[in-house]
Amino acid sequence: MINKKRRKKKRVCQFCADKNIVIDYKNFQRLEKYITERGKILPRRITGVCAKHQRDLTKSIKVARNVALLPYTVE
Repeated sequence: MINKKRRKKKRVCQFCADKNIVIDYKNFQRLEKYITERGKILPRRITGVCAKHQRDLTKSIKVARNVALLPYTVE
């Protein structure tokens, strides 16, 4: 048997695909998708977001935590 390498389908960034979606700290429902149950920010390789938008997401999540829209940790 010959082992064929499978290529995974390249993920397309949701924010690059749809230009109408804006990353904003006030929209915490959208930001909750990028946080684990324990409060950690999910990495790029899991979420499939490009580097530019991952930086924007991280900043928005941190601001939302600072304003108390998102929790730092779950108790």
